[in-house]
Amino acid sequence: MQRNVEIYPSIMCADLCNLEQSIKNVEKEGIDTLHIDILDGHFSPSMPLGLETIKQLRSVTNLKFDVHIMSTNNKFFIEEMIDLGVEQITFHIEKESHVDRYIQLIKRNNIKVGIALNPATPISVLDYVLPECDTVLLMLINPGFATDKGEQQVSYAVKKVEDMSRMIKERGLSTKIEVDGRVSFDSIPKLVRAGADMLVAGSTSFYDKNNSLKENKAIMEKRIAEGLHEEAIR
Repeated sequence: MQRNVEIYPSIMCADLCNLEQSIKNVEKEGIDTLHIDILDGHFSPSMPLGLETIKQLRSVTNLKFDVHIMSTNNKFFIEEMIDLGVEQITFHIEKESHVDRYIQLIKRNNIKVGIALNPATPISVLDYVLPECDTVLLMLINPGFATDKGEQQVSYAVKKVEDMSRMIKERGLSTKIEVDGRVSFDSIPKLVRAGADMLVAGSTSFYDKNNSLKENKAIMEKRIAEGLHEEAIR
């Protein structure tokens, strides 16, 4: 049975001066999940969206919220997102001493939980907690540097996805792999073939300014199909 690969547009790459209309435009394309980054200015150098803005967004759409927390204080933001009633909360393992505690906190509130890894963080850190995770989010560029056009996807991106996929399969788990960072039209087939299940889509794909959102989605779907086909014939 062929995998279902999902497109999660990153609201950070939308028109931040017209967020409500940006979300309506995403809805028109049949997308059901929005990727929302929460950055604290410490873990990562940027802060594109504040909590009040995210709360306002929740009031204008029924899209599912896939929240990616990049913070040195996970507890605060996790609790805020639980109160908001989002569908998935992902936090970074690099700055957290109580990983299992917060995994269980999220799960107790019937919210899907993900663990995020920076590009250079080895997947071995997930050894014990992987069975508890609905999702592993693999950062393919360094968090918070997306606006730096010189920041390229790491050279080992595909290998890391392959290694993560192998670990999941060897353990007989259903954990999904989400990829984030320069997920471009060109890189999508390779990432999908390697095992990516969710694609965080930004300025190099869904929000490519050379095309409409409708056209970009169609291109992404074509590239996803190419990757799934390559996976099937390997």
